[in-house]
Amino acid sequence: MNYQIRIIHEKKYVELISTTVPISTENDVLDVIALCWEHETNLLMIHYNALADEFFDLKTKLAGNIIQKLINYGIKTVNVIPKFALDNDRFREMVFETNKSNHLRMYESIEDAEKWLIY
Repeated sequence: MNYQIRIIHEKKYVELISTTVPISTENDVLDVIALCWEHETNLLMIHYNALADEFFDLKTKLAGNIIQKLINYGIKTVNVIPKFALDNDRFREMVFETNKSNHLRMYESIEDAEKWLIY
């Protein structure tokens, strides 16, 4: 995993930039959760490149399973996704709904993502 530990305003989070094999199973997300615990934080930023293409195809249920796992383990998560990922109407609807929550949100810019995650 290509990740960094960031500390902003005395809050620490894991920034998952990319992975050798994109997150495509619930076991993969458990590894990411373990990484958060290893660094004693419950804050996580995941970049687009770290997610499998199936995450963006809601028929696979991968996004729902991953999101539920993160919520169950109390990991506040933000995904940084490019605008073209929102071309899929169903995925765009899911982003609209998740961005109402306090558990997981999705943003196009790292700055907006970090602002929500930290504050």
